[in-house]
Amino acid sequence: MNQVIAWAGFLGAWLLVAGPLYQGAIELREEDVDREAIEATKAKVQRPDSPSPWWWLVPPVMYVLWRRRSAAYRQAALAQLNPVQREQFTTFVNKANGWFTVAAGASLLAADQSWTVIERSRWPAWLFWVLIVVMLGACVLNTALRMSSEDAARAEVQEPA
Repeated sequence: MNQVIAWAGFLGAWLLVAGPLYQGAIELREEDVDREAIEATKAKVQRPDSPSPWWWLVPPVMYVLWRRRSAAYRQAALAQLNPVQREQFTTFVNKANGWFTVAAGASLLAADQSWTVIERSRWPAWLFWVLIVVMLGACVLNTALRMSSEDAARAEVQEPA
């Protein structure tokens, strides 16, 4: 019975990963965002030069330099957007971050349940990493295939008979 419960926890935890990924994809696709206008506006802002590759010799400094330049670029791009576009962009990013956080938290729970299955089954530890990669891939593939089939169904409905 312990094995059955371990596998049930494993499957349930991975469903908690797949669900937010799919729901987030649906909600972000339905979000009313003028993507073309935002991209066109963003293209007008000059991208900052990358820090010298020599800074990789001191990774914390490289990280700080990269973050500062990225933040300055992001602020400059946001300043170019009109208030409606800025609101659309902010809403989209906040929603994406929220769903990503839920999926990341569920992934941590799924990793715990995956380790439980590995231990109870007395499988080698390296199989844990294989299981994590396969299950994450399955969750992403599930979302991609479902979104693709929905797009195909929409296109089929919109085509004149």
